[in-house]
Amino acid sequence: MARINSSAELEEVRAAILSARDPNKPCISICAGAGCVASGASEVIAAFKEEIVKRGLEAEIDTKGTGCPGFCERGPILVIYPDEICYVQVQPGDVPEIVSSIKEKTVVERLLFTDAATNEKAVHEYDIPFYKNQERIILGNNIKIDFKSIEDYLAIGGYAALSKSLFQMSEKDVLEEVKKSGLRGRGGAGFPTGSKWEGSSKAPSDIRYVIVNADEGDPGAFMDRAVLEGNPHSVLEGLAIGAYAVGASEGYIYCRQEYPLAVENVNLAIRQAEEYGLLGDNILGTNFNFKVKVHMGAGAFVCGESTALMTALEGRPGEPRPKYVRSNIKGLWQKPSVLNNVETWANVPLIINKGADWFTQYGTATSKGTKIFSLVGKINNTGLVEVPMGVTLRDIVFKIGGGIPGGKKFKAIQTGGPSGGCIPESMLDLEVGFDELTKVGSMMGSGGMIVMDDETCMVDVARYFLEFLTDESCGKCVPCREGIRQMLKTLTNITKGKGKEGDIELLEELAETAVEAALCALGKSAPNPFLSTLKYFRDEYEAHVYEKRCPAMTCKELIAFHIDPALCQACMVCARKCPTGAIIGGKNMIHVVDQEKCTKCGTCFEVCPPRFRAVKKISGEPVPPPIPEEQRVIVRGKGKGAAENE
Repeated sequence: MARINSSAELEEVRAAILSARDPNKPCISICAGAGCVASGASEVIAAFKEEIVKRGLEAEIDTKGTGCPGFCERGPILVIYPDEICYVQVQPGDVPEIVSSIKEKTVVERLLFTDAATNEKAVHEYDIPFYKNQERIILGNNIKIDFKSIEDYLAIGGYAALSKSLFQMSEKDVLEEVKKSGLRGRGGAGFPTGSKWEGSSKAPSDIRYVIVNADEGDPGAFMDRAVLEGNPHSVLEGLAIGAYAVGASEGYIYCRQEYPLAVENVNLAIRQAEEYGLLGDNILGTNFNFKVKVHMGAGAFVCGESTALMTALEGRPGEPRPKYVRSNIKGLWQKPSVLNNVETWANVPLIINKGADWFTQYGTATSKGTKIFSLVGKINNTGLVEVPMGVTLRDIVFKIGGGIPGGKKFKAIQTGGPSGGCIPESMLDLEVGFDELTKVGSMMGSGGMIVMDDETCMVDVARYFLEFLTDESCGKCVPCREGIRQMLKTLTNITKGKGKEGDIELLEELAETAVEAALCALGKSAPNPFLSTLKYFRDEYEAHVYEKRCPAMTCKELIAFHIDPALCQACMVCARKCPTGAIIGGKNMIHVVDQEKCTKCGTCFEVCPPRFRAVKKISGEPVPPPIPEEQRVIVRGKGKGAAENE
C-alpha cells in the first residue's frame, strides 16, 4: 500500500476505495467476535465462502467477518447489506438457504428475531428491540467493517478526524473541543478527559506519553474487548489525536493477555496504519511523529488502576502508589502520562469529526455522550448495549434486556463491576450517569451490569465480590490486604449460618476504614457491594444472623429439602436424578430425603413434576421428621387418579 502524505491524498485514497465498491452489491457481515465464534461463527463463515464459490457467486456476493455488534445472546448473528436484513442463531446448515434468498430477494423467516412479548418478527437489525432502543455511535460500526481491513475503516471515514486535527486545528483547539464535549473517562472514575489532557500538556517535560487501558478485568465485562477487537483503528486514531493534543510522540496499549484476538488485531492495525503513514514518523506528511507499542499484561485486576498499570508497563510488579501527584503530571517513568480506557479513546475521533455540540446532545447535565454496558445475569437478552447517558435502568433491563427469564421478579442490578453497588427495584427509574449512580451507593465503573432476580441472596452477592477482590488485592496496604479479607471471613460465616450479634456492625467498621485508608481505588471501593446491599437489603443480613435463615433460599448451609408426604406420588423422578442417592423410596412408597446424604444441590426440587410439587425447599425452620415407613405405602385407587399415577 502507498504511503499517504497529505490530507488531500487521504481523501483520494478514501474515494478510490469507495469507487471500487458497489454499494448495491450484497455483503454478508458475520460477527466473528468471541461470543459468536464460541457459538460456531467460524464454521458459518467457512460455509458461506464454500457455498459462494460452489455457486460461482464470488463476483455477486461479498462476505466478511466483523467485530461484535453486541447481541451475544442470539449468536451467531449476521447482517446482509445494503438491506440490513438480520439473521440470528445461524448455523452452517442454514447457509445454502440464505444464499438462495439473496439471489431471489426473499427473506428466510425462520432465522429472523422473534419478539417473545409480541411474537412479531424483525427483518432488519434496527427493528430488533434490543437494538432499536440503543444509541450505538461506537458499537454500531463493528458489524460494518472487517477488523483486519484498514480499507474498511477508511471507507466509513476513518482517520478523517486525525487529518482534521493535524491540518485544521491547533493542539489547543483539540484540547478545547474535547473539554467542551464534557467527555469523562469511561474506565470508571469519570474524570474529565479534557482536563486530564490539559494537565499533561502543561506539565513541564520534554517527553509525554498516552496510554490505552485495555486491562478489562471485571467479571462478565467485555466492552473494551469488543471495541479493540472489532474496530482497533478507532482506538488508534483517538490515541493519535490525544498524542497530538498533549505533545506525546509515544503511546502504549496495555492489554491483558487473556485477550489474544484483541492483541492480534491491534498489532495488525498498527502495522497497517504505519504503512499508510497514519502512524510513525511524519504522519500524513506533517512533522508529527507518533509510535504505538502493545504491552500484554498478566491479567491482574489491580493493574486496571492507573499507577499500578504504569508500574507494570515499566516492567515492575503492578502495584499502585499514593497519588500525591497525579499520573497525568508524573506517570510512566515519571513523565506526564495520559491514561484513558479503550472506550474513551474511541469517542475522540467522533468528537473531533462531528463536534462537541453533537456529542453533548446525548446525556445528562454532568454525563455526556453514550456508554457501553455489558448486560449479563438473570436477563433475557445478554450482550453489549450502548445507550445515551440518562437512560433509566428500567429501560435497559426491560426494553433492551427483555426482562427477567421465566417470569421471575426483578430484585436488583449491580453496576460498576465487582467494586460497584447493588441497586434495588425501587430505583429502577434512576437515570444512568456517573454522579447519579454514585449518589445511590454504586458507580459507573467500566460498564458492567449484572441483573439479579428474586432468587438471588444479596448477602451471598456481597460475599462473592469480596472474595474476588480479596484474591485480586495486591496486598500492598493493610486496610485492603487485611480489612477486606476480614470482611470476607465474616460474610462467609454469615452465609454459613455462623453469624453472630455484632457482625454487621463489625463489617460496617471495616468497610469505613477501607474506604478512608486504602491506598488505591480497588481497596477504597471494595466495600461497595457490602455497603449497598446492607443499605437496601438489611433485612436479609438480619435474617441470616439472627434467624439463621436465607430469605432467597440460596445459601446452602441455611436451607434444606424435604418431600411433602401428602403430595408425593412416588414417581421416582427425584430418586433417579439425585446424584448422592439421598432420596429414599421405591415404587408406591412416599419418598423421603436422607438429610445426612443430601448435598442440597437442589436437583430433586428442580425435577419434581410441576403437577406434584412435592419437594419443598425451606430455610430457618426445622425439617419435618419423615413419616414412619409403614405409613409411606401409597394405596392407589382405581379410575382417573390411578391412571394418572401410572
